Amino acid sequence: MVAHVPTMLAMIIAASLMMAACMAVVGWGRRRDGLRRWAAALLLNAIGHLLLMLYGLVPNGVSIVAGNLLLSCVMVGMIAAIYQFQGRPVRWWLLLASPLLVTVFVIGFVDNFPARVSFVGLVIGLQAVWALSAALARRHATVGRGQWLLVAGLGLEAVVLGGRAVVAISAHEAATSILQSSVLQTLTFMSTFTVVLVSSMGFVFMARDRADENNRVMAALDHLTGVANRRSLIAALDRDVARAVRMRESIALMMVDIDHFKNVNDQYGHPMGDRVLCSVVNVLRQRVRAQDLVGRYGGEEFMVVLPDTTLVGAEQLARELCKAVEESRCPMDGVEGPGISVTVSIGVFGGRLDSGDSWDMLIAAADRALYQAKSNGRNRVESAVTLRRPGTPMAAHHNPETLPSSLY
Repeated sequence: MVAHVPTMLAMIIAASLMMAACMAVVGWGRRRDGLRRWAAALLLNAIGHLLLMLYGLVPNGVSIVAGNLLLSCVMVGMIAAIYQFQGRPVRWWLLLASPLLVTVFVIGFVDNFPARVSFVGLVIGLQAVWALSAALARRHATVGRGQWLLVAGLGLEAVVLGGRAVVAISAHEAATSILQSSVLQTLTFMSTFTVVLVSSMGFVFMARDRADENNRVMAALDHLTGVANRRSLIAALDRDVARAVRMRESIALMMVDIDHFKNVNDQYGHPMGDRVLCSVVNVLRQRVRAQDLVGRYGGEEFMVVLPDTTLVGAEQLARELCKAVEESRCPMDGVEGPGISVTVSIGVFGGRLDSGDSWDMLIAAADRALYQAKSNGRNRVESAVTLRRPGTPMAAHHNPETLPSSLY
């Protein structure tokens, strides 16, 4: 089947303009996801194909030379958009070498249609391979399935343009001008139309999927310290409690509170107080296992969830954390000296759970132990040995310093 070339060119122009407008709207105010660069590339694609459609109505220098130059620049824009999305620097001098090469060759062979088709198809096909390899280079760091639409579109463009170049150089190209219909012309422009739609939609989905992932992460993390927020902590604790009950495993929980934190804010200011919070979080995170979870429960209070951990192991870790925080220093900008030192009080609960025990019971037990630690002088660890279940007396507390150590 042979299609009418001007009609296909008009379809490509219309699709490029519509997709460029949509991507410009979606990418408005978002400078780092590459959408605006991709939209600019689509605009160049529309102008380039418009110049090709005007062949015979405008000088060849405008239609042929400028048209092919812009089509090569389309791939430059797409590669630059992919690099920006990935946060990679763009070597513009290297990217712009291809359009410059195309321009020089087309000027030299402006009256040789097969040679022009072969060379331009080869160069733009290689540019498509470049864009394809750039997209695949960071595929594991790209969330969602939009990247595979992008890869499919670029792969189709590389295959079709490479095939067009081979056919043209083999002297099997039946057409003698860009507007003359042939099977190869039909395949080329239909693939271009498909690439505009599929690759552009894939790039939009990539930007959307990453934005959704960033929103999900931001909703789960405390914006100041970067650890889990209260909602994420409770969700994780609920999950781990259910597993501990089902598997008959031990689970431990720490409530960690910075002692006299209000004095830090009053003496050094809230910005310095924020730095102290982050400093304490770093100490906690450096000393827990990969399966443990550190989060900010509220204000200067933090929670540490310790799956598959006994009370003795949690107490040993808590003592280590108390000592590590006391020995750490939070540096002050422009001030020489050891920095600000703070201490923490820690309430611990640990042990096996019974059916019907819930996450709020663990928090209540660890919180009671924390209150006891602060009442007993701060900078210490206190433990709750039982949960407060309906019909049972208040949980007992004891000083963990009297317990034997155990590997954590």
